[in-house]
Amino acid sequence: MIGTRLWLLRHAETEWSMSGQHTSFTDIPLTSHGEEMARLLGRSLASKSFSLVLVSPRQRAHRTCELAGFSSQAELCEDLAEWNYGQYEGRTTKDIRKEAPGWTIWNGQTPGGETAEEVGRRCQRVIDRAKEAGGDVALFAHGHVLRVMAATWLGLRPQEGRCFTLGTGTYCVLGYEHEYTTTLVWNQGVQAVVEAIE
Repeated sequence: MIGTRLWLLRHAETEWSMSGQHTSFTDIPLTSHGEEMARLLGRSLASKSFSLVLVSPRQRAHRTCELAGFSSQAELCEDLAEWNYGQYEGRTTKDIRKEAPGWTIWNGQTPGGETAEEVGRRCQRVIDRAKEAGGDVALFAHGHVLRVMAATWLGLRPQEGRCFTLGTGTYCVLGYEHEYTTTLVWNQGVQAVVEAIE
């Protein structure tokens, strides 16, 4: 439905997002700074209403949604869980490259985890559900799955999510220009500004 807009909301800061450790199924909380980031995110969205709010099953996404003020209408969505990193869970890219030179999540394998195509299929299911709801749809989730979401929305391969930097505690808006899917807003939030100038 052309009237649909996806609001992608990445969870706020955690200890592992700070250290660069890949976090999918490990259910870690927000830091105290992350909680404040989530509140600030909520203030920036205070005037918004959504036809549908979907949230990942992980507590870092739930807590961000709660502190932003949208938990009362949020529905759990397993398809918004972060990319399953398998045996690379909890490890940094630098560490993984000691055994797999040049590895990134976008060009490499995740032993015991998901492929980019599998994540892309999950994202397509979320997009289909959002289009059924119509209007503005909020998705509280994680960095890599939301980057794949953007690529999928734009008709790109899931691996093209590598082109979309996404900070913690930020929001993006995907929509349409005429009949073409497009990016309306990208990586907005306090942390995005900090990361861009560091």
